[in-house]
Amino acid sequence: MEKFAFWMTLAGMGCWVACFWWMYVISKKQNNLLDRLGEQGKRIERLSKIEHDLIKEVHPKVGEIKEGMDEVIAAVKESTESNSTPSKPKKG
Repeated sequence: MEKFAFWMTLAGMGCWVACFWWMYVISKKQNNLLDRLGEQGKRIERLSKIEHDLIKEVHPKVGEIKEGMDEVIAAVKESTESNSTPSKPKKG
């Protein structure tokens, strides 16, 4: 019975070693994943800031473009109205 207890104790210790080793491997993979996610978050934040700066830079110009388009539309309407002659109905 003494040998059986010894082998069971040894097997139990082996299981604990295997368990701790496996938990270490999992923890290392999780830390690696968290590091990559942190880097990805920083890249997304940097790109979002660049996008925000571009939108702030373009936003005032959108109003100017719209005003310019209104002027062009008005000029085209005026031009087509002055070039078109009213057609006279044919008597027939």
